[in-house]
Amino acid sequence: MRFSGSQYEIAAGPARVTIVEVGGGLRSYTVGGTEILDGYSADEICPGSAGQILIPWPNRIRDGRYAFGGGDHQLALSEAPAHNAIHGLIRWLRWDAVERTESSVTVECNLVAQPGYPWPLRMRTTWSLSEAGLTADHAVTNEGDQPCPFGIGAHPYLHVDVPVDDVVLTMPATSRLLTDGRGLPIGAAKVTGSVFDYTEGKRIGTTKLDTAFGDVIRDADGRSTVRLARPDGSAIAEVWSDRAFGWWQVYTGDTLPEERRRRSVAVEPMSCPPDAFRSGRDVISIAPGDTWTGTWGIRPGTAA
Repeated sequence: MRFSGSQYEIAAGPARVTIVEVGGGLRSYTVGGTEILDGYSADEICPGSAGQILIPWPNRIRDGRYAFGGGDHQLALSEAPAHNAIHGLIRWLRWDAVERTESSVTVECNLVAQPGYPWPLRMRTTWSLSEAGLTADHAVTNEGDQPCPFGIGAHPYLHVDVPVDDVVLTMPATSRLLTDGRGLPIGAAKVTGSVFDYTEGKRIGTTKLDTAFGDVIRDADGRSTVRLARPDGSAIAEVWSDRAFGWWQVYTGDTLPEERRRRSVAVEPMSCPPDAFRSGRDVISIAPGDTWTGTWGIRPGTAA
């Protein structure tokens, strides 16, 4: 059985990508048979949010409770052991392919108003592949008659061909969030001079990362790029995002089931930090009828 539904395959030269109907996310990405992602099989329920898109919030909301627009809202606790709501509401919805070419596919889904999030959204993602990399263009429209709170994240795990300890991480961000035992922010700190300072690139080592990084550094085009490399400096892969994404989450998979534990690195662009619906930090308010847009992508590195 294909638990991920229909498979939307695109290709460009030696590159192949599979987008899935269930969740509208990224199941696999290969170049010449080399894995770029640590994905999953078509007959497997998506593990650890691999390749999923996280709408209308990324990461966690404490107790699933928040206030917006003069009202209080209670979400289902989808991370029940920690009493959190996690990773949005659309990961298990079906996304239809509405436009297709050999190297691109546009998928679309409607989120209906519901308890805890009473705003209808129309969501569209165009996945475009070239030999230079994969790009995701997101457009989200508020179809309700009141402003809605919104955030987005993506959750690709990058395949690494060296131990995670030996991966050289370059993170263009100067601060990180401090978290409690439930993975929720309780403060922030500058990374300069700390074990979490990856601005110049260094080995991950034995550090366990499930960390949100902020105050991102951008290039002249407004992009921010996270790079994974081997100890010899050769690139494994890069994930980049435009100005719509002001945060990065890096996760070394230490809490995953044993077969996936610490075997890849999730590099997650986010528009807002964890628990943003409660803190209000970088939460986007989409006016009725308006559309939010944002873009991120993956560039494969060189073969080992």
